[in-house]
Amino acid sequence: MRFKIFFYVILFSLVSQTCKEEKTIEFKEVNKTTTTNKLVDINIPEASGDDTVSIAINNTVNQLIINSLNTNEPDGSAPKNIEESIDSFNKEFNRFKTDFPDAVVTWEAQIDGEVMYQSPDIISMAITTYLNTGGAHGNLSISFLNFNAQTGKQLKNEDLLEDHLAFIEIAKTYFDEEIADKKELYFEPENFKLPENIGFSEEGVILLYNTYEIAPYSSGITEILIPWNELQTSLNYL
Repeated sequence: MRFKIFFYVILFSLVSQTCKEEKTIEFKEVNKTTTTNKLVDINIPEASGDDTVSIAINNTVNQLIINSLNTNEPDGSAPKNIEESIDSFNKEFNRFKTDFPDAVVTWEAQIDGEVMYQSPDIISMAITTYLNTGGAHGNLSISFLNFNAQTGKQLKNEDLLEDHLAFIEIAKTYFDEEIADKKELYFEPENFKLPENIGFSEEGVILLYNTYEIAPYSSGITEILIPWNELQTSLNYL
């Protein structure tokens, strides 16, 4: 009897410890703007829950957006947060209109984010950015961010893969199928390489090639989905 009681005490302790260690992160959509903003619309997921994890995730997302707006003050100082980036973007446009008063173009920036996949181990997020600063056309790009759900640390693509060669072989098969009837639109269709953006969804792994990455602007974004059941032995996170 004493042994059984001791066993159940140990088991309960282990279960309780596991529950304590697993960090729960929640997300809500927030809009970022300022009182003088007329050009920038930002709607992104904001993490809350475990402070250490959520702060790490939010800092990474915020820095990506600051970099995407790509603004600096005339003295060369860089914005310290999203709000400063928004104001700086508006100020740059005002300076542009001062220098070129007859220009009819209007700048704009639209940034939207979503959580594509979340598990106790990994969080995968997409940030879509559209910028138009008066060129022949605006620039659309999508960035995938993958995080360790227990630490908030951003994961590199190589961190996602357990068997790199096996994953490339599977990915190439799906890539070849995707472009089979339009190879002439791609720069080097026979020279396969993984994209800069690899993300997770409920259906599987997404390979995303942004404009100009493997094809001209007119070809747009290339997105390939590989189902989970094809990847059982090649990923670190399932």
